Amino acid sequence: MPEKEKAQPASQVSEVSVEIKNPNGLHMRPAMQFVDLANRFVADVRVSNGQTVVDGKSIMQMSMLAATCGTKLTIKAVGVDAERAVQALKDLVEVRMFDSAASDQH
Repeated sequence: MPEKEKAQPASQVSEVSVEIKNPNGLHMRPAMQFVDLANRFVADVRVSNGQTVVDGKSIMQMSMLAATCGTKLTIKAVGVDAERAVQALKDLVEVRMFDSAASDQH
């Protein structure tokens, strides 16, 4: 009797737009936070600034975005964890990523 194929979860696609609010932009420390978080999910994560699309799991590629304060980014994920990845990354960019940067200036 043939072995039953294991049901694979359907691949999801999720996308969101965010704006960089940190006065220092997406410099190395917040970019590393983003990459670390993106790598926790089973999804292909792409980030675009409207001109360039990069791998959201690569610190070198994320730094190529040169995202300054006010830059609008589109985060797109494809994979089993796509929805969760996009929500977590949105929360990081809009809320958590820049809390420490603001408190460093006190």
